[in-house]
Amino acid sequence: MKKIFLLFTAAVLSAGMVFAQDINQATENYNNGAMELNMGNNDAAITYFQTALEMAEALGEEGAEVAANCRNIIPAIYLSSAKEQIKAENYDAAVEQLNKAIEAAGKYENPEVADDANALMPQVYLSKGNGFLQAKNFPEAEVAYQKAIELDATNGMAYFRLGQVLASQNKVAEAEAAYVQAAANGQEKNANKQLSTMFVKLAQAASKAKKYSEVIEYAAKSNQYLENANAYRFAASASQQLGKNDDCIANYVKYLELSPNAKDAAGVKFTIAALYQQGGDKAKAKEYYQMVSTDPQYGPSAQEQLKTL
Repeated sequence: MKKIFLLFTAAVLSAGMVFAQDINQATENYNNGAMELNMGNNDAAITYFQTALEMAEALGEEGAEVAANCRNIIPAIYLSSAKEQIKAENYDAAVEQLNKAIEAAGKYENPEVADDANALMPQVYLSKGNGFLQAKNFPEAEVAYQKAIELDATNGMAYFRLGQVLASQNKVAEAEAAYVQAAANGQEKNANKQLSTMFVKLAQAASKAKKYSEVIEYAAKSNQYLENANAYRFAASASQQLGKNDDCIANYVKYLELSPNAKDAAGVKFTIAALYQQGGDKAKAKEYYQMVSTDPQYGPSAQEQLKTL
């Protein structure tokens, strides 16, 4: 019995020595990972931490502390690497690291890192899109902004930038829809301004093409989002061409309200006076002729008309 007991004791001591070696190796790998991390060698650090984690998990309760530390730090390293890539504007690499952070955070039950990575992802695509937009690579910018919106449907800036690239590609309906979403998600002022500008440009193009009904339609859309003096001017001119004198007068009056010091203000007032005169409203005609009676260009004609009224 004594011999058997001695053999059993030897086995226990041997097992204890093996355990001590294993925990020491796990700790050594963990410390090596920490050293590589401090030196900025993230890939090497992760390799060491993963090795330490496997060894610590095999030890059960005795390796629990080392294992827990590894589970916390591995996702955090991927997240830190992603932030470094974002800072360097390496957005594809940043997305790769964020995906690894999310995967590791799920595997090792680290919800805080997963939340941070998920929050950063749409911002990365937004920044990526901005780079393409600056380079006037509108199709690629569109893809990036769409991805940002896919990840965060409340990202007003992504909708706003998407509206810009769609407008640049003459995708008017799609641009309008994007701007409307931008307005609904915190970008109302900027989005409405862009919508107004987009439609006034379309009104101008239609005016050059002598598509007067379209001019009026686009001008109305422009003013729907934000009153625009030029939109009223284009609508007034188109209305006059279509023989809609009352509409012409109404649009010119609004134009002068928004742009009282316009270079063509005197000419517009003279036109309003003439239209009122044609329509038989002598009082209004006199009022507007009187406004330009001393103007160097229109004054003489205005004075002649006043004599006839």
